[in-house]
Amino acid sequence: MEGYASDAIHAVTYGRRSFCKFLAANDTGLTGGHQAGIYISKPAIPILFDEVGKKGQNKERWVKVKWQNDFETDTRFIYYGQGTRNEYRITNFGRGFPFLRPEFTGALFVLVQSDDEDYRAFILNTEDDINQFLDAFGMSPAETNRLIDMAQITPAAQEKAEFERFIESLNSEFPSSEIMSATARRIEQKITGQSESVVRNPDEILLEWTDMEYRLFRAIEYANYGQLISGGFPSVDTFISTANAVLNRRKSRAGKSLEHHLEAVFDGNHISYKAQGVTEGNKKPDFLFPSQEAYHDLKFPTEKLVTLAAKTTCKDRWRQVINEADRLRDRPKFLCTLQQGISPAQMDEMQSENVVLVVPKPYIVTYPRDRQERIWTLSRFINYVRDIEK
Repeated sequence: MEGYASDAIHAVTYGRRSFCKFLAANDTGLTGGHQAGIYISKPAIPILFDEVGKKGQNKERWVKVKWQNDFETDTRFIYYGQGTRNEYRITNFGRGFPFLRPEFTGALFVLVQSDDEDYRAFILNTEDDINQFLDAFGMSPAETNRLIDMAQITPAAQEKAEFERFIESLNSEFPSSEIMSATARRIEQKITGQSESVVRNPDEILLEWTDMEYRLFRAIEYANYGQLISGGFPSVDTFISTANAVLNRRKSRAGKSLEHHLEAVFDGNHISYKAQGVTEGNKKPDFLFPSQEAYHDLKFPTEKLVTLAAKTTCKDRWRQVINEADRLRDRPKFLCTLQQGISPAQMDEMQSENVVLVVPKPYIVTYPRDRQERIWTLSRFINYVRDIEK
């Protein structure tokens, strides 16, 4: 019964309507109610029916409910309005239904409306799961037994739930860099809903994706190494090998991360390019625009070719980009970096070698003020390539 809080948070976040309550004794059969079903308070009627029930009449509707992301029931929503009764309940869970038993009294019941006829439900029966769920929506126990106000969910709680779901789905310790980067972008888009930012503001979205991937990577690191670190290492050799594995993976991920996110930016802006295209002598610029074929076609105008290198930091490694494409020896060599600040002398040397820095706009202020006009934003670079490709 443990570990369903993140699934429940995810379902609520992307559901149409949601409700939660603590199961009372008359829900779980302790009062001898003969499994009369789960009582739903009147403020939560919209999750059951489009209209309030009329006194003197019973009404019902049947829906499918998927429990704990595991099994489905054909379940009835019913309003009892005849005689002295005036209440709403969820009934008909099927034979062998495990949750309406006395030991689940006090568990948190979460109901999510996915669409008109399909629902998801969760029973959270541990303190950790209950507290994690309530904290995600800024609720106290006294604020249950009503529809959940989605405006109260915090991005941090939503992000944590997404991280946990992803980590639980992994078949290996660490996913590939492509999967890691793609997952970070998916989570960022889900939380912010800014699907068009890659066109309107590529500089900001590149940094947001990069930050999200870093946090995701650290969460996976903690899931894999947290217990070992807190419990201590059995030997010095184990400590050293673990530390080396962590550091090497961090270095490898950082470089690939920038490349993957730039690919997504270019794709989102419908720019033609070849990643890791081959030029002379088997050299491989990170990006060739518009294509590798165009580069090797000597009839294709040289002024319509562009290369871009991607380096998370470039304080010492920027010279590597100078000779990556012989055809463009006399043309600008573009270098996208997340480096924050470079010395005036280095910037002057870059200029002498015709290297143009492409830096996310918020980072440009960290460079020498009298040389900032030399730096291109990512947005400016995209517009430049787009104009060439037209």
